[in-house]
Order: sequence, then structure tokens, then C-alpha cells
Amino acid sequence: MDLGLAGRRAIVCGGSRGMGRATALMLAKEGVDVLIVARNPATLAEAADAIGAEAGRPVAWLSTDLTSEAGRAKVFEACAEPDILINNGDGMPPGDFREWTDADWHRAIDMMMLAPIGMIRLCVDGMMARGFGRIVNIVSRSVKIPQLEMGMSNGARSGLVGFVAGLARQTVAKGVTVNNVLPGIIDTDAQRHHILGMLEMTGKSFEQLWAEREAANPAKRYGRAEEVAAAIAYFCSVNAGFVTGQNLLVDGGQYPGTY
Repeated sequence: MDLGLAGRRAIVCGGSRGMGRATALMLAKEGVDVLIVARNPATLAEAADAIGAEAGRPVAWLSTDLTSEAGRAKVFEACAEPDILINNGDGMPPGDFREWTDADWHRAIDMMMLAPIGMIRLCVDGMMARGFGRIVNIVSRSVKIPQLEMGMSNGARSGLVGFVAGLARQTVAKGVTVNNVLPGIIDTDAQRHHILGMLEMTGKSFEQLWAEREAANPAKRYGRAEEVAAAIAYFCSVNAGFVTGQNLLVDGGQYPGTY
């Protein structure tokens, strides 16, 4: 399927690792001019070189902190008129909500809710003026299947999804769609860090927890970052202009509901 994206410009946040990196590669292969954004310049430089070599086109990178207004502004200095925005970033580690401070909660909200909204604010009007835009937020299945140890993610990411539900209906008539992808257990470094954070509270080994989570999934495996990227690429395509305000689970069927 031709996604119709050749010559478009994309900002991929968290594009140096995992699902963000896989998305950047898939978009670059579709002929998109990609800017990957994260904090670590060394990781970004390596990712940009590797993605560019595989896609056969240069990939730009920018090291910045998206939780600050100044950091977000730097992104749009580097890519002033993006057609595509992929919001993606780290979450907070698992834990016991009794131990979380107000500062922990504020950091979680800054990372998982306010930073993505801030990025949207800086580009959505321009997208509408130009008549085309695709905004996709990589969120988490935790907004549909809340996990107690991931309470900060449950709360902050649900706030982002709730905000998007209202915005998406206001932009689609101008050619701009806003959607969310909700990954389940995906074989990435982030998944490994999540499990490492659960060792003390469960008393189990990494290998035991990894195997248990795999066995509990109807697919009996972890998802691949490329599978998430494929869903995102479709949302970005010209073929998805009538799809907005949606929350797509990419979770191997683990969400047990009908709707």
C-alpha cells in the first residue's frame, strides 16, 4: 500500500530507541524527511546514522528536553512546518502509590501529558492552515487496562487521551487527524526496565516475570516494535484521513473487552 507520504516532514519524539526508532525508520522508508528527538546525543547520532543507512535517506536529530517550553521550541526551530508529529517518551517506573510524592506526580504529568500537549500546541494550527497533518501519540494499554504499579502512567496518559478526544474532532475538517496507539507488552528496552522495576515488589526473577507476561498474552509472545510502527504509519497515511480521535490497542489481544 502506498501511504502517500513521500516528501512529508515528520518529528518523531523518543526516536532513538524502541518503538520511536522503529517508527522513524518506517516513515523514512516511505520517503518522509524525519527529525528524531530525544535527550541523549550519542544515542540519537547512532540511531540517525543507522536509520538513514537502512532507509537510504538522511535522518536529522536533535537533543532536547521536551518537558520544557524552551526544549520544545528548539524542535520547531529545526523543523518549522512538520506534517507529522509522533509523541512518544519515557514513562515513570513502577512502584507503590503510597511512596509517590507530589514531585513524582508532577514529573509524570509533565512527561506523559503536558509535554505531548505542548508539542501539539506548537504545530496543530500550522497543519490546519496547510490542510494536512497527522498527530499520533504512543501511549500505553494502561489507559484501558490500568495496572496498580503503573498508577502514574494510568493517570497522566489518560489525561492526554482525554484531551485528544476533544481536540481530534475540531481539527479533522482541516485535514488534521489526532490518534493514539496503545502498545501492550512490546520487546523493547522500556519493557525490560519495567520488569526490572518490579523485581523487588514481586520477589521474582527477571526471567520468571518475563516468561509469565509472555505466557499471559493470548499471542503467547511479546510484540515487536515494528508492529507498533506499522500501525502508526497507517495513521499517518493519506488513507487514514477519516480516522481521528481513536485509541488503537497493539497488544496481542490482551485487552479482554469487546469495545
